[in-house]
Amino acid sequence: MMTERKLKIGILGCGPIAQFTHFESCQKAKNIELYAICDRAPDLLERMTAIWQPRKSYPDYQMMLEDPAIEAIIVATADAFHVPLSLQAIQAGKHVLVEKPLSHSLAECQQLEEALAKNPVHFQVGHMKRFDQGIHFAKQFISDKMGEILALKAWYGDNTQRYTMTDNLQPLPIKSKQAVAPSVNPKADLERYYMMAHGSHLIDTASYLAGPIGSISAKLRQKFGAYCWFVDVEFENGSVGHLDLTIKIRGDWHEGFQVYGENGSVFAKTPNPWFYKSSEVDCYFEPERQYYRPLAADGFSYRLQLEHFADVILHGVTPWGTNLKEGMAIAKTMIAIKRSIAESRPVYLDQITEGEL
Repeated sequence: MMTERKLKIGILGCGPIAQFTHFESCQKAKNIELYAICDRAPDLLERMTAIWQPRKSYPDYQMMLEDPAIEAIIVATADAFHVPLSLQAIQAGKHVLVEKPLSHSLAECQQLEEALAKNPVHFQVGHMKRFDQGIHFAKQFISDKMGEILALKAWYGDNTQRYTMTDNLQPLPIKSKQAVAPSVNPKADLERYYMMAHGSHLIDTASYLAGPIGSISAKLRQKFGAYCWFVDVEFENGSVGHLDLTIKIRGDWHEGFQVYGENGSVFAKTPNPWFYKSSEVDCYFEPERQYYRPLAADGFSYRLQLEHFADVILHGVTPWGTNLKEGMAIAKTMIAIKRSIAESRPVYLDQITEGEL
């Protein structure tokens, strides 16, 4: 059922991530109007305007921010631009959904913190896996029935055949030679790139399910083009964990988690997100000797995160998307992993006050 009131959104950036997810999410969301789009590349802006037909299109970001009808901005640009462009939106009084990863730098995150203190808009980082209905069901089971958490194991394995699969699922992206690119190629340092692009997802899922991370001890092995991080974790609530981030595994996409608790356990397998299929989750409840497994038929997590974002703004529902504090904790965790590997020691997150990945 379509809701009467819709949030007027402007999308900044007409590149692949917007083409793959955000335009369609806005079109299909029950409570969103794709009011405007913006890009510095005139040919790309013209094509996307013709295809998605927003009310307005802007070649200049400041012009879009000055439009009083626009209530929120989706920042769908290259990673290097996430924070500075989010800052401009916050300062203009617009709510913000920014693509992940939020940032590689604590100093950048602190700039956002200061801006939000002066302009208290809703700010959400685009970790859409929280809106995977299977993962959300697991979260509710852990919170409501599991009792004290004993341990979590979570893994994320991107595979060598990933693009063979996803190229068949995604539309062919429309590109422009006039598109604005970062001054440094983000893939020039693959260790950093993989941690930010994939590790940020793994860290967010682990902390969403088990709570804030207190300390980590990490190892990295690089071999035959593969990167494998094994990260031992202590959560602030006293539970322990193990995170496995392996990129370019020889096999199928490999992602999931197990959580062991006082009154039960959770076992989950998560498919490649571009299949738009929710995680397969089995929750065992010891007092009833019973498994619970949701159908979770709606796997379009990108649209679900956007609908939740709008519901928070329009109707004041309790937010459970990744907020700034959690986005900063992800940045801290990535920095801690890097330091732990370099120094061969455990690293406590509360001791990290500055730095970048």
